[in-house]
Amino acid sequence: MTVYTDDAAAYGALPNVINQFRHETVSHDSGEYVRGEVHTNGIESVWAALKRTITGTWRHVSPKYLARYVNEATFRLNEGNCEVDTLDRMAAFSAGIGGKRLSYANLTADNGKSASPAVA
Repeated sequence: MTVYTDDAAAYGALPNVINQFRHETVSHDSGEYVRGEVHTNGIESVWAALKRTITGTWRHVSPKYLARYVNEATFRLNEGNCEVDTLDRMAAFSAGIGGKRLSYANLTADNGKSASPAVA
């Protein structure tokens, strides 16, 4: 498996952290955005969609529930294909929530994380 990133310094230690993967980069600073199969367009699109949803729909995201917001945005992105019938998408949603329960006590439990502004 290969991990594709840009050449940002933050990814410098990546091969050492996940040494079972190959790490390929593109150099945005040099005007390189695609080299064969190496690009970051897919993940950049995902982050852009998440940020638009946070700022346009939710307005504020608590760190406590960030994983849930990301999961919902992921579901929307994966199931948002307009060529898929709405009833099929609703069936996929219903199948995904079956057997899960979120009690009020768990929803409001203090996990030590403080609220912060929405992701910019």
